[in-house]
Amino acid sequence: MSRFRELGLRNRRAVPLRSVPVEPVERFRESVVEAVAGGWRLASLFGMPEGNDQTRLVAILANDAGGELGATSAVVGDRYQSLTTACPQAHGFEREIAEQCGVVPEGHPWLKPLRRHPPDHLPPGRRADSLDREAYPFFRVEGEEVHEVAVGPVHAGIIEPGHFRFQAHGEQVLFLEIMLGYQHRGVERLLERLDRDRGVLVAESIAGDTVVGHAGAYCGAVEALARSRKTPRGQTVRGIALELERLANHIGDLGAIAGDVAFQPAAAYLGRMRGDCLNLLMTLSGNRYGRGLVRPGGAAFDVTPGMAGEMRDRLQRLGEELAPVLTLLFETASVQARLEGVGVVPRNASVEYGFVGPVARACELPRDVRHDHPWGIFRFAHIPVATMWAGDVLARALVRRLEIQRSLEFTIEQLGAVPKGPARVDCGSLRPSELAVAMVEGWRGEIVHVVITDDNGRVRRHKVTDASFHNWTALGLAMPGNEISDFPLCNKSFNLSYAGHDL
Repeated sequence: MSRFRELGLRNRRAVPLRSVPVEPVERFRESVVEAVAGGWRLASLFGMPEGNDQTRLVAILANDAGGELGATSAVVGDRYQSLTTACPQAHGFEREIAEQCGVVPEGHPWLKPLRRHPPDHLPPGRRADSLDREAYPFFRVEGEEVHEVAVGPVHAGIIEPGHFRFQAHGEQVLFLEIMLGYQHRGVERLLERLDRDRGVLVAESIAGDTVVGHAGAYCGAVEALARSRKTPRGQTVRGIALELERLANHIGDLGAIAGDVAFQPAAAYLGRMRGDCLNLLMTLSGNRYGRGLVRPGGAAFDVTPGMAGEMRDRLQRLGEELAPVLTLLFETASVQARLEGVGVVPRNASVEYGFVGPVARACELPRDVRHDHPWGIFRFAHIPVATMWAGDVLARALVRRLEIQRSLEFTIEQLGAVPKGPARVDCGSLRPSELAVAMVEGWRGEIVHVVITDDNGRVRRHKVTDASFHNWTALGLAMPGNEISDFPLCNKSFNLSYAGHDL
């Protein structure tokens, strides 16, 4: 691990690309597996063209305890020995590499399509036959009393498309397989082609409910590569917007969970309060989702003293109104009985697969980028990490409750002490042949943008990893042993993004 530390890579600190080791693929595999076994975590793994019909695999590893990042790489041909058998955290990344680069990870235990699109962009001879989209090989449990239930991709509500295939014995779920990819838009290729003024618009659109999170990660990578300084005022405005986004979504999720168990008083009140948070984002940015606010160099909109005072008053009233509703929700015995013990994610599975966000924190894993890899205002204003231990729907809901309280306190405090100075400064040109990693603790969990520039300072590779990319696996693990009727409740307790996964 010492060579990772020597690299000097941290959240939003760029390093020369030549300083990233290029190891033989066997040693690359050993490096990643040993690092993960030693407590590091696979934050990103991707491929990029290296010439001569070869692909360079790049792994980004995170040491949460030390706030450090590491990187290593290997150049491969059309196949290599899969990491997944020894490092399950790589399973989704390697399926993605097989699709995007036409490189087959030999021995991968679940080499199925990750996104529902044929890899048409691959050169002749680099198409993996095992990735045929028209004959998706669903896993089946055989038996006379076993039946199959298919849900989606078109759902009864106004939600994004995703397909869920249950193998069930009576009402009990034996296995759940999730097929996504219907929202694939080619986000990474767009980010590699567009200039930053248009690229940030694409970043804001990766997941419509995580505008501030993804825009912040995009700008963080650009600013690191440009050596752009960020003003204290701009960093504070960004932090306030990120926590407002967290508040809106956490409150909305608790309301939806209340609705799923038919507890209408909390569902109605929390749904209205979510709107209050979205309206605060509109006060800050001119729209209810924070679009146009986070831009390279800082924040495009400033906070006047009058605006800050009004927002503080509204947040204090929101906190006063929230307290009795949350008490009612979590102290009602029938609600507790419906949430407790449903959709359990074991702690060892969360460690093994590298889950993030409230999913990990509900398993007593204190993973939070704001604490482990702090940036901007979070280097100076500490938000305690909220954890629970049971890993069930109730634990995930309680984590949200704690995070709502702490985000409220943080936001009210920051609005009362916005630093002086400009909210935004110029952001210069990107440095050539460098690598930067920008991490943000979005409301779903860790967001990672990795950007690599070429010899002319243009973007050579832009890799995006949303928290949902890690955590959809957790939903599949949580359902077996529960009843099919528990699925809407369990699914809502994760509330993962289809678009954030599909890119």
